[in-house]
Amino acid sequence: MHKTIDDLANRWLKRKPDGLTALESRVLQSALDRTTITRDTNKAVAFHSTYGDRVADTIARIGGSWSFILGFIAFLILWTFGNAWLLTRDAFDPYPFIFLNLVLSMVAALQAPVIMMSQNRQTERDRIDAAHDYEVNLKAEIEIMALHEKLDELRHSEIIGMRDEILRMAEQIRRIDEKLAARSPS
Repeated sequence: MHKTIDDLANRWLKRKPDGLTALESRVLQSALDRTTITRDTNKAVAFHSTYGDRVADTIARIGGSWSFILGFIAFLILWTFGNAWLLTRDAFDPYPFIFLNLVLSMVAALQAPVIMMSQNRQTERDRIDAAHDYEVNLKAEIEIMALHEKLDELRHSEIIGMRDEILRMAEQIRRIDEKLAARSPS
């Protein structure tokens, strides 16, 4: 039996073919062609990422790590200890550490947008992953429906075969009964 996307859309998705999205049409076509639709979305995202995207991801990965936090805490302790106790008279940034506040503000002003860029890229990656997951799940559902349909057809043909066999046996029994009835003296 030759199936088309229109047939599958009507049968399995209960929709008219013109109401299908491009993704649904692609899934139905892959079901007809018996091809896979899975792909590595990480490779696709990595292939399209720019140098700036990779830098933003690296800064976000480093800035959000425990090693960075612990290292930065150590830096702050050294800065305050050095300027408050070791260099008391010759401190280049005496208490209340105005230069340190300036440095921290500049780091935060630069780090926050870079981390937000990385988060935006991660959100886009999550969107791509969700769309791909939907595509794979839809294909799985369609394949399961196709298997159910095949099993139903097999069961139906077996039932028809058993019915025909029962009718054939019933006809044989009827003939045997007729022969026995004709032989027996009543």
